[in-house]
Amino acid sequence: MSRFGELLRAANNLKLLAAIGRSGGDLNSIADLLDNMIDSPQMVDSIRRFKAVAGGAEMLEQRYPPLQPDIERLIQLPVGSLGRSYAELIRRLNYDPEFFRPRPIDSEAQWLTQRVATTHDIHHVVAGFGTSAAGESGVLAITAAQIGFPAYVLLTTAGQLASFRLQLQRYEDLAQAVAHGMAIGHQAHCLMAARWEEGWERSISDWRLELGINDPADGAAYGLPA
Repeated sequence: MSRFGELLRAANNLKLLAAIGRSGGDLNSIADLLDNMIDSPQMVDSIRRFKAVAGGAEMLEQRYPPLQPDIERLIQLPVGSLGRSYAELIRRLNYDPEFFRPRPIDSEAQWLTQRVATTHDIHHVVAGFGTSAAGESGVLAITAAQIGFPAYVLLTTAGQLASFRLQLQRYEDLAQAVAHGMAIGHQAHCLMAARWEEGWERSISDWRLELGINDPADGAAYGLPA
């Protein structure tokens, strides 16, 4: 894209980040931010990084189907399993499990964007981050650290800056959550390359052991139990 085009993208990013901040996390604005980065140089680099992790290139080549959870089935799985824990989170927060924007997955960038969007709440469960502003920033930081997913890099950076300038009393927790997420991102296997749908019945502890999540956020003030 031309330099002028990149300047337009940057301006739109700022507008979208402002809208997200004013709304407290409007999902449509977040989806717009994801889409605004699909054909960016940063997305090209994120795809490169994803292909370099174990199993990433294969998932991308196969266009592994985006998540389509069956909450009614998952809630019947054993207590402590990934599927039941995920379904309980969706129900407890009254989320629509298919809130994510439908996208084609023809291109690599479209597929990766949709995979990130559809599996986000699974990362909350596996890594133990809650859904407060700090918890959201922490779980976004994992994907930002592991594959440099551009929209999540922007959101974590903008969230810290906004909190530091405008909500200083909340900055400490948010900064700690982001640092925690970054640490998990650097230590654990890539969560984006996990085939969650093939192991719903497995316990969260088993998943954490396989992925190398040795310090989940469960016990933190921004953790999921809180």
